[in-house]
This record gives sequence, C-alpha cells and structure tokens, in this order.
Amino acid sequence: MPFTASPVDQKAIATMRCLAADTVAKSNSGHPGMPMAMSPIAYLLWSRFMTCNPKNSKWANRDRFVLSNGHGCVLQYMILHLLGYKDTPMEELKRFRQLDSKTPGHPEKDHTDGIEVTTGPLGQGFANAVGLAIAQANLAATFNKDGFPIFTNKTYMFTGDGCLQEGVASEAASLAGHLKLGNLIAIYDDNHISIDGDTACSFTEDVEQRFLAYGWHVLHVNDGDKDLEGMYKAIEEAQKVTDKPTLIRLKTTIGFGSLQQGNASTHGAPLKADDIKQLKTKLGFNPDESFVVPEEVYAAFKEIADRGATAEAAWNDLFKSYAEKFPTEHSEVARRIARKLPEGWEKALPTYTPSDAAVASRKLSETVLAKLANAIPELVGGSADLTGSNLTRWGNAVDFQHPSTKLGDYSGRYIRYGVREHAMGAIMNGIDAYGMHIPTAGTFLNFVSYAIGAVRLSALSNHRVIWVATHDSIGLGEDGPTHQPVETAIALRAIPNLMFWRPADGNETSGAYLVAIESANTPSVLALSRQNLPQLEGSSIEKAAKGAYVLVEAENADVTLVATGSEVSIANGAVAKLAEKGIKARLVSMPCTSVFDKQDLAYRKSVLPSGAPIVSVEVYSSLGWSKYSHAHVAIDGRFGASAPAGELYKKFKFTPEDIAAKAERVIAHYKKANAPVLSPIEVEELLA
Repeated sequence: MPFTASPVDQKAIATMRCLAADTVAKSNSGHPGMPMAMSPIAYLLWSRFMTCNPKNSKWANRDRFVLSNGHGCVLQYMILHLLGYKDTPMEELKRFRQLDSKTPGHPEKDHTDGIEVTTGPLGQGFANAVGLAIAQANLAATFNKDGFPIFTNKTYMFTGDGCLQEGVASEAASLAGHLKLGNLIAIYDDNHISIDGDTACSFTEDVEQRFLAYGWHVLHVNDGDKDLEGMYKAIEEAQKVTDKPTLIRLKTTIGFGSLQQGNASTHGAPLKADDIKQLKTKLGFNPDESFVVPEEVYAAFKEIADRGATAEAAWNDLFKSYAEKFPTEHSEVARRIARKLPEGWEKALPTYTPSDAAVASRKLSETVLAKLANAIPELVGGSADLTGSNLTRWGNAVDFQHPSTKLGDYSGRYIRYGVREHAMGAIMNGIDAYGMHIPTAGTFLNFVSYAIGAVRLSALSNHRVIWVATHDSIGLGEDGPTHQPVETAIALRAIPNLMFWRPADGNETSGAYLVAIESANTPSVLALSRQNLPQLEGSSIEKAAKGAYVLVEAENADVTLVATGSEVSIANGAVAKLAEKGIKARLVSMPCTSVFDKQDLAYRKSVLPSGAPIVSVEVYSSLGWSKYSHAHVAIDGRFGASAPAGELYKKFKFTPEDIAAKAERVIAHYKKANAPVLSPIEVEELLA
C-alpha cells in the first residue's frame, strides 16, 4: 500500500532527535550522532512495519529487532520508552550509563525488557540477526500449516560501517545469502563516519556490490534524513522478497540537526549545551526544557503498542484453533515457548562400563547427539566445515537449506556453517535468543579461539549454546602446534558463566551433555579427544555432573592426582605405578572446574582434602590450576609439536611413569617441609 504521511510523523522524529541529545548530555557519555541520524528510519519502521507487544515482550511471533551498531543504543531505549516497555520509563533514560540502570552503555539481553540480543562489539548483532532469521525459518517450516501461519515474524537489523568492516559480519552475510533468508531485512546506516573520522581513510569498498555478490537483495535510499516515503517503499519492497535477505543502504547525516552534523565529533561525545539549544529551537521545542515528549507523540506510540497487542490477541486465537486441529504440534510449540525440556529426555543418555571398548570422546559425543536428536526435537546441530571430524551430524539429520538447493529444507536441523567459526558462534547466540531451540555446533577446540568474541557474549547473555570442540590437545597428533590448543582452556575457563568440559570417558561425556542441556542460561564448550579413551572404573553420569569426583580413593593417601580428559586414564596408570612402590595415591577426575566450584564446600573438601599434596595433570598450560593443586604436570612456556600422539605424550613427559616420578618428587618435598598440607580449597575458605 502507498505511503501515507501522518500529522505526527515530523513531531515524533524531532522528539526523538532532541531526546537522544538530552539523554547523552545528561550522562555526559555516549553516542548521540547515530540516534539523531536514524530517528526517521526507526520511527518509520515501528510506526508502519514492526509488530511487537510491550505488555508481553516475549510473545513468540513478535518481530525481532537487532541493533548491531549497539553504540547507538539510546535510539533503542527511546523507542522502548515511547512504546511503554516496563524497564524504560523516562527516569531510566535520565539514568543512561549510570550504575544499576536499565539503560547501560550497550544493549544487554535479559537486562532490559525488549532487548533481544546483547550488542556492542561490532558485527556480533549482524550475525545474531542471521541466527534469529534461521530460527524463524526453521519453526515456520516445521510447524506452519495451511491456514495456520503460526510463525510469520521478520527480523529487522540496523547496522553501520563499523559492523560491515568486522569479519564476523562478512561471514554471517555470506551464509545468510547462501541460505536465502528472505525473512531478514538489514538497514545499513551509511554515514561515512567511524571513530577515526571519515571512512575514506579505511573503508571505500562498494558495499552494495559486495552484498549483491553474497546473494542479497540490495536497495538504497539516498536521503535517510528526510525521505520517509523513500524509506517506506524500500522496506515495503524488502518485505516482498522472500528468497533473499535484503540490505537497504540508507544514506544519513550523523548528528543531523547539530552544528557538527556530518562530523566524527558527534559519533562518541555529547553535544555542547549551546548546540542542543539551537537544535531544539530549530525543531520547534523549548530550548530551556529537557526530556520533553509531546502528548501526541506518546499517543502515536500507544497506537503502535495497541496494534501489537491486537496482533498478539489474534495470534493467540489462531494458536487455540491450531491446538484443536494439530494437538501434537501445538503441544510441542507450547512446550518450547515455556522453555521446558521433554519429559524423560535424560534417559536417552548412554552409559558405559569398563568392559566397553575404548572410544574417542568425539565419537562418544556423536553417540549422545544421535540419541538426543530424537529425544529433544529443538536440538539444532552444525559444524564449521568439519562435520566428518567433529562427528556432529546424526544419521537421519536433514540439512537446513533453502529448498531450491535440493540439499535439504528449512525444517532441517543440521546447519552447514562453512569455514565461519566466528559467525557460527554469534549465529548460535541468535538461534538461542529466539527462544525455541538448543543450538550445538562443532569445530576444533583451537578454532574456538577464532570465535571467542561470540563465546564471551554467549556467557554474558545467558545463551544455552553448546560447542562441540574436538581435537582438544596434543593428542590430535600430526597436525602440530598450529592446531594444538595448549592455552585455549584457561582463556575459556576464565570467562564467567561458561562451562568448559573435558570428559574422560563415555559416562563423563554423557554427564557433560546432561548439565549443558539442563543449564538454560549457561553456554558450554565440550573439549573432546581425537584419540580413543578407555571407559573408567568408577565413573558415572551423576558423578561427572558434579564437575569433579574421586575416581580412585586411598586411605591416608600420600598424594592426590587431579586430571581431566585424556589424562585421567594416564594418571590412573600413574596411581598403579606409585602403588608398586608402596605409595598411596588418590585420583580425582575434574571434567569441569566451574561446575565443581558450585558444589558445596563440604563436597569440594572431600574431593580435594588437606593432608597430602595435590598434583594436577593436564596437557595444557598450568595457569589456573593453583586454585585446586599444589604442583602441576603441564605444558608451560611452549606450544605443541607435530608427531603421532603417542610420541608427543612421551616427549612432553605425560606417561604414567613420568607422572608417577613427578608425584614422588612432590611428596618428598612436602615431607621434608614437615608442615601441614592445606588443600587450596581449605585456603580459599580461610580467605573468604
């Protein structure tokens, strides 16, 4: 339908521009230029196209909005305020960037009602939006029926020059084009300004041609400051394209209306007081008043909110009718909306005994995924071009592909991410943010480092995503130091709210998946071996789920060995070697340090007690192990090497004999000291 101007359009846009200037000035910190420039397109998007209900920000079929250029978050907070979202009253705009406010310096999921994903690091939001679009496409293909379009929402995303320079956005854009995600519309704020100044200094590519090459539908509007009709027509056309994502290049003037408009000075600093006054005078506001919203503007945004509430009510009626005709599908959708796991899913987890064959933990993971794919229909898999190495695809999996490719369809649950680890991580965050899937995906553990920006945001944003990180150590062998992640574990373990798992056998692998699936607000990285690992005597899913447990107990022990992953069985051999010399050794398996840290103090002290030295055994850096042990068998100060795995374990002195010999030296040292040996757990308690 043709664009029809409303009497309130210009007043609303002017209100937003003044509100952006006031909000940043009050904080004396922030980015006023982008919000002032993008106020017209934001107002137009919500007033004419977006469907959302501020009274129920989690309504399943709402349109999703992602602010990839998250430094301009004042724009998003203003919209949320005007629409009436509960976390953004005017007082919160006045508390922008202040301690404990609901309006932090960049948008944060689960912190502010109405924020879909955490953005700020540039390009992440772009990839999140691709994940949101994938989730919607999969749900629509799985559950929509003739006459019952349950999932119809679109994902709208604002992005900028900074985002489009980041590699993660390029990776995500390439994949989105391949997947033909027609439910994704990106609006590119082409203002030619970044922190360094005019983009002529570093970013002169033809963005439109680049996105055409990616397979996107590309449009442009050359006057994003004033041409509401042009913007309207561009979005309307984008909505009609169903077999390609759309990029709308929108030419804007950063800081529009300011005396410094078009300059980098408006990017990341408040406007001066006299500039704000002239802005308000120019736009018809009282220059001596701040944070003013005319009643007719509030009324216009209430109409938008009411429209969304009406849309949700209609959807709820449709969903009730859906229940009558498709009760099984309705029950499944309702369960996913409620974020409940299927009843008894955990019974699908395989268990093992010591008589079972030695198997690589990546293979054990494949077995778990095959079981869980049937038990948990919302599980979505994938890999960054390493399916045959990560073993992430279950036998009857259908690939998520546009049907025209004949390679799969949108109901498929296995995503071929290509060699795009960083985008894969950020896309998984977007899939989880939609709220109705549990995404897993694989790469080599070393290459999780490529994606650590996305991993960090998974943890910060409470995303339940599961990384299947195979080839976890020098045990991968001949590929050598470029692929052997001796330092990666400590980087991941240092991230708050992230579980780094290194299972030692089949039961521990199942235990890792148990906790990862049940932890609805925590991401996991499962570090898995290429080499075969024996099934251990005394392991179990329940024990592994505590993060650490006693595998071999010994009364009045001389030493405790604590190991992870493939080193547990080697340390078990060291226990036997020590026993031959009459030395009593305990063995603790610690598949996940952060899960162990959450156990009660009494349990932790029982696993790592005082009275004898504790020696950690892991083929990574020793950094971090002082929290649990007194001495360390580790790889410090160097990388790995290229050779068969068995030779590498000998070279780096990780054989049972080597470990036993080191344990003997530690025992001798502490006996010579003739002083009580306090467990690091005990010391932590004293310092608490």
